[in-house]
Amino acid sequence: MSAASTTTGRVLSGMRPTGALHLGNYHGALKNWIELQYQHECYFFVADIHALTTGYEDTSSLNDYVWEMVIDWLAAGINPSTATLFIQSRVPEHSELHLLLSMITPLGWLERVPTYKDQQDQLRDKDLATYGFLGYPLLQSADILLYKPTLIPVGEDQVAHVEITREVARRFNHVYGKEPDFELKVEKALKSLGSRNSTRYNELRRLYQEQGDAEALTKARTILDGNARLTLADRERLLGYLEGTGRSILVEPDALLTATPKVPGLDGRKMSKSYANTIGLREDPDIVAKKIKTMQTDPARVRRNDPGDPEKCPVWHLHKIYSDAETQAWVQQGCRTAGIGCLDCKKRLADSVVAEISVIRERAREFEQNRDLVRGIIADGCARARDVARQTLEEVHQAMGMNYR
Repeated sequence: MSAASTTTGRVLSGMRPTGALHLGNYHGALKNWIELQYQHECYFFVADIHALTTGYEDTSSLNDYVWEMVIDWLAAGINPSTATLFIQSRVPEHSELHLLLSMITPLGWLERVPTYKDQQDQLRDKDLATYGFLGYPLLQSADILLYKPTLIPVGEDQVAHVEITREVARRFNHVYGKEPDFELKVEKALKSLGSRNSTRYNELRRLYQEQGDAEALTKARTILDGNARLTLADRERLLGYLEGTGRSILVEPDALLTATPKVPGLDGRKMSKSYANTIGLREDPDIVAKKIKTMQTDPARVRRNDPGDPEKCPVWHLHKIYSDAETQAWVQQGCRTAGIGCLDCKKRLADSVVAEISVIRERAREFEQNRDLVRGIIADGCARARDVARQTLEEVHQAMGMNYR
C-alpha cells in the first residue's frame, strides 16, 4: 500500500520554472509541500505554460529551468513514490479544459482578479496585452478543477485565485449539471448508501439547506466519501443534491492557508530573482557564506560598539527561520547592547544556512548524475496525472453534450 492511499483529501499545487530555486521558494512553498505529501494525496506540477504568460518572448532557458526545478524538488525532499510530479504541458487536458471553461467565463471575472493589475504595474517592461496573461487565472482554475482536489495550499495573497476557481466550478455545474431524470437518479443513488446512511444524509442535507449548517455539509460529504458502493457519477449527483444544485461535475476546492515566513533577500527586500538578492537552494557553501557576510544590517550600527535593533535587520529575520531559541536570544541581547558585532551574528546564521543547503546539495548529486532517473519520475507522474485528467475531461465532455456516438 502506498503512502498516498492512507491519506485523506487531494492537494494540488504548481510552481513556475523560472530558474534555480532559492530559500524564499523553499520556505515559502516547497517545505510545506514536503509536509503535505504525507498527509494527503498530492499532485505537484511544473507550471511551464504559466511561465509563458509573462516570459513568452524568450524560452531558450525553459528546458533547463524545468529539469533543474524538478531536481530541486527531489533534493529538498519531495517523494515521487508518495506525491505525483508532472509537467503541465505534458498533460494536454489542462489546455483543453482551459479552452472549454473560457467559453462560459465572464470577461469581468478575469479583469477583477487583484494580481492582474498588480502585475501589469510591476512588469511594465513586458508586453502583457495578451489573452494568455488576462486568462492565466482561468488556466489556474483548469489546473485545479481537472484533478478535483479538496485543498489548495496558498498564502493569503493567492486566495482570490481559489475563489475564482470556485466560481467557475459553480457556474459550470449550474449550466451543465441539470441532467434528465436527476431526482430519480438521486433516489436510486441513495439506495446504494444503505438505509442508515441515506437517512443520515437526508437529515444533514436538511440542516445545511434550511439552516446553512456548514458542519452538516462536511459530515454529509464524509458519508459519501466513505461509501465504496457509490459510483463516481452517483457520488457527484448526491453532492449536487446536497448543495442544492444539479450534478456536481467540477468540485469546488477550499483554500488551505499556509504559513509563509518572511524570507528577506540580501538587500532586505523580499527574496526574489527579480531583485537579484537570492541565496540558491544548491548554491556553493563558500558563496553562501560570502553573500550572508555582505547582507545589509541595521543602519544604526555604523561602528562595532553601536547598539542596534534586530527588528530593523534582515539578518535577524533569517535567524528567526534558521536559529534555535538560544541563538535568537544571543542575537537579541548582543545586538541591542553591542555585545556582538554584525559579522559574529552573520557567521552563526551562515553556519546554519550552509548546513541545510549542504544536505540538499548532497541529495541533488544523485539526480544531477542520473538525468534518466529524473525523466522517468516525471514520465510516471505525467501518466498518473493524465489518468485522472482524462476521466475529468470525459465527464466534462459528457456534461457539455460533446460525447459524440
